[in-house]
Amino acid sequence: MPHMQDSPRRSDAQRNRERILEVAIAELSRCANAPLSAIARKAGVGQGTFYRNFPNRESLVLEIYRHEMASVADSAARLLAALPPEQALRAWMDRLSEFAMTKAGLADAIRQVTSAPGGPAKPAPTPVSDAADLLLRAGEAAGTIRPGVTADDFLLAIAGLWQLDPHEDWRPRATRLLDLVMDGLRRGAPQR
Repeated sequence: MPHMQDSPRRSDAQRNRERILEVAIAELSRCANAPLSAIARKAGVGQGTFYRNFPNRESLVLEIYRHEMASVADSAARLLAALPPEQALRAWMDRLSEFAMTKAGLADAIRQVTSAPGGPAKPAPTPVSDAADLLLRAGEAAGTIRPGVTADDFLLAIAGLWQLDPHEDWRPRATRLLDLVMDGLRRGAPQR
């Protein structure tokens, strides 16, 4: 019986954690310095619950980073299951640019946390790199993407996304930039 009593608490605790993350993503995307007390209040949890899940700003921000990167990365496999590899890659690039621009405040919060002396290191973008590699290999196997492009090459080629101003009309410029990258990826592909 103790197991059955623990289950609701665990699911409650999981819901609280997910709600804190959801609110924190929105608040930190708007303002990198959003007070943790305001995040807890908007999430509908007490300070104790908040700090039990996230003992400090750093742990919250890094968990959000991991969560958001995993979300972007996970979308690659779903797109690949629904679209031809070349179209899946291009749709995923749009998803990545949307993330980069709409989460600009979150990027500021991540920079603040990871640039502090003695602060934690920014986690590597491994899930995103793995997702890019999955899409590139699928395109290469289909003959629509030039062979030999690494995920590192790809991420370096699209790094210009992070130079765009999210407060301006960034979409047309991001589209042109990503179209240029796609043109380069197609050049030399066997099926072209």
